Amino acid sequence: MLHVIPGHQGRPSDDPIFALNREATLRREKGEAVVNATVGSLLDDGGRLAVLPTAARVVHEVSRDDWAAYAPIAGTPAFLEAVMDDLLSSEPTLRSNAVAVATPGGTGALRHAIANFLEPGQSLLTTSFFWGPYKTLADEADRRVATFSMFNAQGTLDIDALDRALGEQLRTQGRALLFVNDPCHNPTGYSMQPEEWRAVAAIVQAHAERFPVTLLVDSAYSAYGAGDPRAFLREVAPLLGRAGLLFAWSASKTFTHYGLRVGALVACQEGAADRAATEAALSYSSRGTWSNCNRGGLAAIARLLVDPELAKACDLERDALKQMLQARVRAFNVAASARKLPYPRYDGGFFVTVFHDRAVEKAAAMKEKGVFVVPQTGALRVALCSVAERDVERLVASLAE
Repeated sequence: MLHVIPGHQGRPSDDPIFALNREATLRREKGEAVVNATVGSLLDDGGRLAVLPTAARVVHEVSRDDWAAYAPIAGTPAFLEAVMDDLLSSEPTLRSNAVAVATPGGTGALRHAIANFLEPGQSLLTTSFFWGPYKTLADEADRRVATFSMFNAQGTLDIDALDRALGEQLRTQGRALLFVNDPCHNPTGYSMQPEEWRAVAAIVQAHAERFPVTLLVDSAYSAYGAGDPRAFLREVAPLLGRAGLLFAWSASKTFTHYGLRVGALVACQEGAADRAATEAALSYSSRGTWSNCNRGGLAAIARLLVDPELAKACDLERDALKQMLQARVRAFNVAASARKLPYPRYDGGFFVTVFHDRAVEKAAAMKEKGVFVVPQTGALRVALCSVAERDVERLVASLAE
């Protein structure tokens, strides 16, 4: 007899992206010339994981005691201060009203947001194209995911669709949690312009006058965008005191240490008492899930953020990786435009999405020819982060067939 509760029976045992990556890897190991555009990690043109040398060295320099000891439930103060400074120093008002807790990667930050800013049975709101684990995280927390059409006829963010969807959510459930993944949206690669952020903030503020609305910015890929990754803060700063402001911060991509599982949820809240209550709720959730995070990882990332020489070295090393990625982005844009592939504006980041009405069938046909992409509803997710520049033309040709 199966003793797993009925509501948890029949769940998939593996993430479909990891399953596709495993199949591509096995076929490559057997000698097949495979293009693997599934894995969300930055690889060099030789197919090896691209790792910042300075970050790797500092991780190995963490003391034995820091690796062995428990971290405080909310995270070490040095790490939390460093993250808030890194994220919010350009907006002093936000920084002075911020609290944070450490989480296992950005995923842990998303989990805490869902559990603490929505009631059971309620839905978070996000774009129609979204990172699949949003749904897994919501399902595991007895919440759901609702979406609004991401793009309008001009290929920009559909502000009117957001306005309608947010209004409907507030009418039916009395509160809203909006996930915005920007810049370098996963999976589309789209980065919003300042005027789009301004419009999003205006819509959130208007609805927040009647109901509690919380905006979460998922900034996992922000270090690889084409512009200033903190520029959007100018547009959302006026929401302080009017709507909830959350930021899911991750070291995984920024410092190329995905397995270290270092992240944070940062909340901006006016009023010392309300900040303390927010911090307590998040810390309580940490104790009730993973208890505490990887202290050695927190120590390493804090040092990389606050030591000026180490931070400068990481910036230079990351810039080299960004140049490698940008070369792939340029190659994709040239080849995809020539073949008239339908895809959103793509300026930088790990992923791009090609629209397709029969994505599952298309991905299966590509896989037969040794080109692996991830099918989603109405689109194919292409992880250029893991594709060598020399393979971009073959990838685009397969997408265009």
